[in-house]
Amino acid sequence: MPTTFPRLLLEHARQRPDAPALREKEYGIWQTLTWAQLARLVRQLAVGLAQAGLTRGQHLVVVGENRPRLYAAMLAAQSLGAVPVPLYQDAAGTEFVFPINNAEVMFAVVEDQEQVDKLLEIRPQCPQLAHIWFDDPRGLRHYSEPGLQPLDALIASGAQQEAALGPSVDAAIEATTPDDVAALFFTSGTTGHPKGVVHLHRTLIDRAMAGARFDKLTHDEEVLAYLPPAWIGQNIFSYSQWLACGYVVNCPESASTVTIDLNEIGPTYYFAPPRVFEGLLTSVMIRMEDASRMKRWLFERFMALARRVGPARMDGKPVGSLDRMAYALGNLLVYGPLRNTLGLSRVRVAYTAGEAIGPDLFSFYRSIGINLKQLYGSTETAVFVCLQPDNEARSDTVGVPIEGVEIRLADNGEILIRSPGLLQGYYKNPQATAEVLTADGWYHTGDAGFLDAGGHLKIIDRAKDVGRIKGGANDGAMFAPKYVENKLKFFPHIKEAVAFGDGRDKVCAFINIDFEAVGNWAERRNLPYAGYTDLSQKPEVVELIRDCVQKVNADLAADDKLAGSQISRFLILHKELDADDGELTRTRKVRRGHIAEKYQVLIEALYGGKAEQYIETQVRFEDGRTGMVAATLRIVDTTTFPAMRSAA
Repeated sequence: MPTTFPRLLLEHARQRPDAPALREKEYGIWQTLTWAQLARLVRQLAVGLAQAGLTRGQHLVVVGENRPRLYAAMLAAQSLGAVPVPLYQDAAGTEFVFPINNAEVMFAVVEDQEQVDKLLEIRPQCPQLAHIWFDDPRGLRHYSEPGLQPLDALIASGAQQEAALGPSVDAAIEATTPDDVAALFFTSGTTGHPKGVVHLHRTLIDRAMAGARFDKLTHDEEVLAYLPPAWIGQNIFSYSQWLACGYVVNCPESASTVTIDLNEIGPTYYFAPPRVFEGLLTSVMIRMEDASRMKRWLFERFMALARRVGPARMDGKPVGSLDRMAYALGNLLVYGPLRNTLGLSRVRVAYTAGEAIGPDLFSFYRSIGINLKQLYGSTETAVFVCLQPDNEARSDTVGVPIEGVEIRLADNGEILIRSPGLLQGYYKNPQATAEVLTADGWYHTGDAGFLDAGGHLKIIDRAKDVGRIKGGANDGAMFAPKYVENKLKFFPHIKEAVAFGDGRDKVCAFINIDFEAVGNWAERRNLPYAGYTDLSQKPEVVELIRDCVQKVNADLAADDKLAGSQISRFLILHKELDADDGELTRTRKVRRGHIAEKYQVLIEALYGGKAEQYIETQVRFEDGRTGMVAATLRIVDTTTFPAMRSAA
């Protein structure tokens, strides 16, 4: 039944007042907020915001990690018919200027001193930003800026005025409809300014409930909220579905304690991009390499069994009695303890999305009994478009269209979607809205792909990025950079990759090594290094990465359509690609155009046949300072393979 987020909150508070709604770890202890306590907090915040002047249709910026009182502030804004605008907490202050001015934001609720400093820094560029409330007062005692107050003061003001203004808040909740705007999400902006995606209560709640029905979610689920709240992926799992289902959302103490908190909570419903699953596995493999010979032998033997038997077992396929018994022993000795170490021992449903996940990585988790699946969606679709059924999870698809979703392929292979979860439009940008939404309700995803014989969607690349090789032996061959980059990133030693080749006679690539994984690899070989730049250019590391690239080439050679996308030359960048340097978006998507412009000299060296190239690059440090990183980069030729033609 269509509803709104504040009404969902009040319904949970009425039906299950003492059930936990949110937990936050503070000073090492988990603090619980019940649904009744949350409803009370939201009401006081709503009264306080109303007294401060926030009215229907206005915007409230929210910046910080996942914090119960920030969630409550979003609900309080929605209670007044106002619109929360979550922004990325790790963004530089200058990145806030456009969304704040674009949405004419006068009010902000932030987590701590770091976010306060950013907003005060940009205030001259955003003069309308009159009110800033902060959740964590540490370091802010002596700040005396106009309109800057602790969130406690806003709550106290709301409690004091509740008798007078409470009825108007109740009236505002009643007046808000499912077709009112619920939230404004700014896209990561791979090119130009980010766009504000407008979502209604109806669109977000419809998709949250459709996803819940698909995976049979209940109020008994436990979720760990540790990804940026500004990313709609985190928002749909720990806000929209949280309020739709009434389960418990747990907020870690800090980014550095997420792994510990994951183990303590033991979530039943888990979501992470592939890089998180890669990081978890890398930490396991590093520990196993340092384990005793007996433990390594046991691990390798049972993992070989798991790879052979585990995925079929997860898919509900028959498994021989001997294999079943051996797997049960492996579960006792290896798989169970491993799931517990990862913090995933209670997971019933785990999803990954945002990037392609490597088949070996995907198979690893499913083989040890973790129900890892893939989904497909975007900010504009309220995430849930395609999901994988429990017994049909495959690494090369993103699932089947779920309830309410229609998929159509354009003549150029672009995926078009019609769904109840589509955006209302881009905020103040009717031209961009018209480019993606057709008159009859189809959304242009910009992704190229196709539906396979089983009805599963396969994604090839961004449609605009699919190009052609021009000249040379592969003239006219298709070039899909994202497909190539993902294959490279499937290797644990490669963290990031950027492929070039459209309109050129061959494919070349920039590569970032995974500093932790390669550092451990180097240490086990007694290979000394002094930081990322030094390690990345070691001849031994270059050969390690060359081997990975050539394995990708051999794999591509087996694909009729993409054999021409094999990498002829590559270099390992002297620095990690970073969102603070404008090379990645806040969701870690490659800003291909910016990188090509910034490193034009390296691209010219790759295609000019050079063996090495000197480069100096300005970098921004976490404290805001800038510096220079310089290195002479080796340029490496690789082996490419003849295309293996399919039999006629």
